[in-house]
Amino acid sequence: MAERPTINDVAREAGVSKASVSAVLNHKPGVSDRTRARVQAVMERLNYRPTGPMLSRGPSGKRRSLGLIIKEMDNPYYTEVATGALAEGRKHGYTVLVASSEGDYEAEKEAVELMREQGVDGLIVTPVLDEHADISHLFELKRRNFPFVLLEEIRGVRASLIDIENTEASRKAVEHLIEGGHTRIVHFAGPEYSMHSRERVEGVYRAFSRSPQVFAEDAIVPAGAHLEDGYRAGLAHFRGRPAAERPTGVTCYNDLVALGVLRALAELGIRVPDDVSVIGFDDLAIVDYLAVPLTSVHVPKHEMGRRATEILIRHIESREALPPVKEYLAGELVLRASTRPLKAPVRAPARRSR
Repeated sequence: MAERPTINDVAREAGVSKASVSAVLNHKPGVSDRTRARVQAVMERLNYRPTGPMLSRGPSGKRRSLGLIIKEMDNPYYTEVATGALAEGRKHGYTVLVASSEGDYEAEKEAVELMREQGVDGLIVTPVLDEHADISHLFELKRRNFPFVLLEEIRGVRASLIDIENTEASRKAVEHLIEGGHTRIVHFAGPEYSMHSRERVEGVYRAFSRSPQVFAEDAIVPAGAHLEDGYRAGLAHFRGRPAAERPTGVTCYNDLVALGVLRALAELGIRVPDDVSVIGFDDLAIVDYLAVPLTSVHVPKHEMGRRATEILIRHIESREALPPVKEYLAGELVLRASTRPLKAPVRAPARRSR
């Protein structure tokens, strides 16, 4: 691996002292705006970043490490993302450290700062994005030219991204129900801190806009990201509702919410798919082993982790600053026993052969 640029290289290229470079890095006074801008431009051009106590590379025997910050430790979705990251990191000689924010942006900030202090070479972050979220720690990573890759997009942050085409996949799930004759459809939405939740709700809107059905405001049911969220939301929405007014089709923010909804429906004596068709999102391995296997949107989770790690290592090891990479992986609907059409699907008339 080529030698990384040092603080001496930055100082020489910028025509300043090492002390001036250090002052820029640490927000110290006494440096003019012009000098500060020149130093930061040289840092970016050389792809320089300050080292931490554990930052090390190559044949010296010192350790190399990456940080992966997820949002929900109890969600198997992130387990599969992490296994992809771990496998790719190991292939290149990096240890991957994992932390969870549990949907709290302060915890995310603390995890980012701690991992930086411990000298990880780069970060993969699934950011908390509710209306109160403070993402200044991510802007600080950009300012210090610290390499990171996002697993959810943050508008205004120029960074590499590996994500899912959430809106399109959600639209396909709802359209599958519409094409099967379902007219009373609801979506159990995810947490406010997730951009994915908002994108999947947008997919519901788009599916309705492309159909003759009228969208009802109560078609979006706030739920969350966990088993108990789906269970409570399912009980609240279906309990006491006459059969003629119940939804016949349900899509969910993720598979955990869908599993919670399935339990609620079972307790209420509502049959799946006879009375209600249910669709999850993520396609966790467990959903194929349920008594009624769950129809779900397949997300290539392992590939997300692997690809994010591959791109991050490329940024870390390059001697030149690389432009951000943005990739959106497709989600595909996997049909199982939890859904059924209420009528035969409408098919285009066959063409007569001449």
